[in-house]
Amino acid sequence: MSAPRLIHLTTTDMSLDWLLRSQLEAFADAGYEVIGVSAPGPHVDSLRASGIEHVAVKSLTRSMSPLNDLRAMRELVGIFRRLRPDIVHTHDPKPGIMGRIAARAARVPVVVNTVHGLYALPEDGLVRRSVVCGLERVASAFSDAELLQNPEDLDVLRRIGVSHEKMTLLGNGVDLRRFDPARHGWVRDRVRDSLGIGPDTVVVGVVGRLVWEKGYRAIFEAARLLDDSNCVFVVVGPTEPGRSGAVDTAATASAEANGVRFMGRRDDMPDLYSAFDIYALASRREGYPRSAMEASAMGLPVVATDIRGCRQVVADGVTGTLVPVDDGPAMADALRELIRSPELRLAMGAAARRRAEQLFDDRRVVETTLRTYEWLLGRSPAGLATLS
Repeated sequence: MSAPRLIHLTTTDMSLDWLLRSQLEAFADAGYEVIGVSAPGPHVDSLRASGIEHVAVKSLTRSMSPLNDLRAMRELVGIFRRLRPDIVHTHDPKPGIMGRIAARAARVPVVVNTVHGLYALPEDGLVRRSVVCGLERVASAFSDAELLQNPEDLDVLRRIGVSHEKMTLLGNGVDLRRFDPARHGWVRDRVRDSLGIGPDTVVVGVVGRLVWEKGYRAIFEAARLLDDSNCVFVVVGPTEPGRSGAVDTAATASAEANGVRFMGRRDDMPDLYSAFDIYALASRREGYPRSAMEASAMGLPVVATDIRGCRQVVADGVTGTLVPVDDGPAMADALRELIRSPELRLAMGAAARRRAEQLFDDRRVVETTLRTYEWLLGRSPAGLATLS
């Protein structure tokens, strides 16, 4: 009997590689033939080196473009018909909507979607919330299962009419074996030396794409307010040239003048986390922030915005501090308290690692997902056969 063919669909190959690769490898180990489908990019070789085949959707982009989106939809239907997968599993807002519909149009037997965080919040305008929720309600009609990372989205989906029977609270996780301070602590001095940072300087790490939605205005303001403190801000993440909402070069130049260091895209995140003393996340919108989980797993106290997702990662006052959105002074105050107290950093960092071990193990996410696949593939063979 051949292995069930499983497709995971995301917008970019970066998501397949950085966010999902350990899960894709686990699915392959469990006996599935795993294929990643996304826009083409520089992470394809890394995926294939891990044994994950990749198929490119040339028209798929992050930005909204009716013409390109129609082309991408047609491409997806063609890819699904050609590959004849047993399961299509979609991620991200746009491919989550397009992929569910395209998979059903291609008569894929099982369609699963992961809700990484609804792209509308209570404070958003009525038009935005109506559009996002309307699209989710329509797309959910084409899936067999909806896996939700964040518990705060459960009630929203129930209210807009998504079937309760379809929904499973998945949570989120990271590879606790890879993000383990015991395995990487020895590189701390080497990494800091390579950055020209002395042993007594407190490093505030920030990880995320350089888009304003990640809260960089608050980060840059906090850096300016703390420029007389014994700290340095290190920002890790790719630029997004040409993307609406990208952090502009004038803003990064101004931040650099205040001592912020920009590292660009890096593939050695466990080593970099080991060089940090504090982690900061000022996002305006998150589903279930992976970087904050990684930092917690590496034993770092986390200062984050008080939003959905961050509230699930940070235990306020125990593993870090939650601050208001778009509030640079509040971010600076919370960071200053940690900068001045090595003891508090150590206590919160140790608590963060314990919380990660209890709540953020990606093996639990894999187990839940595999149970969903097995149930759906075996729940009604006759019914599934009518879709092939």
